[in-house]
Amino acid sequence: MRLVIARCSVDYAGRLSAHLPLATRLLMLKADGSLLVHSDGGSYKPLNWMSPPCSIEMTEPDEEQATAGITQVWTVTQKKTQDKLIVSLYEVLADESHDLGVDPGLVKDGVEAHLQQLLAEQIELLGDGHTLVRREYMTAIGPVDILARDDAGASVAVEMKRNANIDAVEQLTRYLELMNRDPLLRPVQGVLAAQTVAPQARTLAEDRGIRVLVLDYDAMRGIEGGHTRLF
Repeated sequence: MRLVIARCSVDYAGRLSAHLPLATRLLMLKADGSLLVHSDGGSYKPLNWMSPPCSIEMTEPDEEQATAGITQVWTVTQKKTQDKLIVSLYEVLADESHDLGVDPGLVKDGVEAHLQQLLAEQIELLGDGHTLVRREYMTAIGPVDILARDDAGASVAVEMKRNANIDAVEQLTRYLELMNRDPLLRPVQGVLAAQTVAPQARTLAEDRGIRVLVLDYDAMRGIEGGHTRLF
């Protein structure tokens, strides 16, 4: 992984356009080819990013760019969509590379992992006609717990928690923003599935069009008296 702290501006060009004006930011280049642009705020969420498969070209500025103070231009191109993320570097303050090795992946809490397995086996709890695509669907920023399709064939991304709070909604929102860039997946609907959901998390999820599925662990295990609710 390469970590660069630089004064830079960023432009995203493709199906949508976005511009980040000149400021000091963290540029994170991962071994899978992805690039994430972070500020010193916003928690874990990048300001902009390009997910793999993509290629990156680092070039010298042209005369006009050099006159404006640009020292290097990074052009990251998404191979499937041809969208481009263009980073104009004015000053590099730090530049380090580290080999992180092979990541063992997230080890889930036992109950949470079992909930995921049970919901995959009882995917109809999401709604009539839903089918499982796969568990642990990998994205550039981590695995989505369950990817399914509804009765119309549209994609459904499910984030599983024992106790869902606002952070869970933010995490699922990030996955949805990324997955909805993929023409093979979009439109992707989000479902937050948990045993308990904080009131603030429910309000935020509903505001963002994310469904909330309250799971009854005992009912899913076949223990009498349990029930599951979809809101």
